[in-house]
Amino acid sequence: MRERKPELNKLSSYVVVFLSVIALLCVLSGYTEPPRADEGTGAHIFQLAIVLLAPTILLFLATADWSHPLRSARLLAFSAAVLVLAFGALYYLEHVRDPHYYGQHAELVPHRADVLVAQILWTTESSAKGETRSCV
Repeated sequence: MRERKPELNKLSSYVVVFLSVIALLCVLSGYTEPPRADEGTGAHIFQLAIVLLAPTILLFLATADWSHPLRSARLLAFSAAVLVLAFGALYYLEHVRDPHYYGQHAELVPHRADVLVAQILWTTESSAKGETRSCV
């Protein structure tokens, strides 16, 4: 096991960085799309990356060479910075950019047909009441 320890540490270090960057990229991809009723594939990949980070970081820490702690700390600091960016971007996306993100996805991005039907109904109701306003 001792001879495999450096190999496991190197592999787990790559996986920690990879999963952190994947989590950030998944959140950033959310900025390219309007809110939807379903979370989407990106949200599920983000969740899997975060869950897989825990055992990977534990493996990294268990196999780390503690005679050179700065080497391990540098990698963990980079990974932590990327995760802070990912969670900060996620918070901004869900609470600031799209404040009605939770529970109201369908109302945020109406279909063109829904808008047309609403305008027709409003015009019909207005003309039935004798009003002469237009719907535009």
